Amino acid sequence: MRIRRGRRRLDEPRRFTTETVYAITDLLAHQAKPFHLADWIRGHWSIENKTHWVRDVTYDEDRSQIRTGAGPQVMATLRNAAIGALRLAGATNIAAANRHHARNANRPLALLGIT
Repeated sequence: MRIRRGRRRLDEPRRFTTETVYAITDLLAHQAKPFHLADWIRGHWSIENKTHWVRDVTYDEDRSQIRTGAGPQVMATLRNAAIGALRLAGATNIAAANRHHARNANRPLALLGIT
């Protein structure tokens, strides 16, 4: 299938770009209804935006200096745990939640039920 999507950058609202990507499915033609495929694609991007984008942008994971041993996996696990704890507490904006909890050392402990 061919997917064409457009986007507008927040820092340049007049600039609009269009991207075309292709996807392959193992569904038969009668099973691959357009609305099912669209739901699947949207579901994929929901996961991408909720987890990977937060790790890449909010936690700046790509510029991490930790490269040896199990360090990268440990840090990824800690980031995922932080995201999960904040989401369970009802946070929809992880960056704002991080700032909120960073202002008072007792807030992260209370979030984890330690105090």
